[in-house]
Amino acid sequence: MNAEQWQPPPVLLAVDLLILTLRDSRLQALLVERGVDPFIGRMALPGGFLRDAGEGLGAAAERELREEAGLDAGALHLEQLGVYGEPDRDPRGRVVSVAYLAITPRLPDPIAGSDAAEARWCSVDEIARGDIPLAFDHADILADGVDRARSKIESTALATAFCGDEFTIPELQQVYEAVWGAPVDPRNFYRKVKAAAGLLAPADTSPRKPETGRPARLYRAGPATVIHPPILRSVALA
Repeated sequence: MNAEQWQPPPVLLAVDLLILTLRDSRLQALLVERGVDPFIGRMALPGGFLRDAGEGLGAAAERELREEAGLDAGALHLEQLGVYGEPDRDPRGRVVSVAYLAITPRLPDPIAGSDAAEARWCSVDEIARGDIPLAFDHADILADGVDRARSKIESTALATAFCGDEFTIPELQQVYEAVWGAPVDPRNFYRKVKAAAGLLAPADTSPRKPETGRPARLYRAGPATVIHPPILRSVALA
């Protein structure tokens, strides 16, 4: 076949959004219930097709998040997670999707709109177990995004954003456990956190007095954005 005979296959371009947060001490993802075919009634990540040839990918992602879940993308840091384009991923035809990821604390309840019948936060553990089946290949996108989130808190100070202005090391440990989905050895975790330069700074207030036991020392987020040495799951979970 020469160049004049070859015609590119028709491809539709879409965006999907994986928004992760901590609620009730669990890692949760934003899902919408599809109100239209295909997969009507199935839960899915927010997303959709580009509106026209002049719309950028980032603009489309922000619009879909606003239209389907009522969330303002301006308050989030959206980063590209990956490109998903298996030929059979969408029964409507060949659809290539650019997935975006955001990991942000203190997000409000979503409000369904557009072609979403419902929008809500759902436990990542329940989704991973198959208790909440997802449409399209969104389970693969979610797995990739959760894996990136778990890697991010190994090497960055992201976990401190999910704590209050002042917090104890056990409270920070709870964030790591929620994101990693597994309990952390307290002694290993304490040593790793204290060794991470710039991760924590002493708070100006007095230690917090628990009902029993010794007073817990308070910390605030330190100046570091990148952790060195990193707090690795393989070590902290041991």
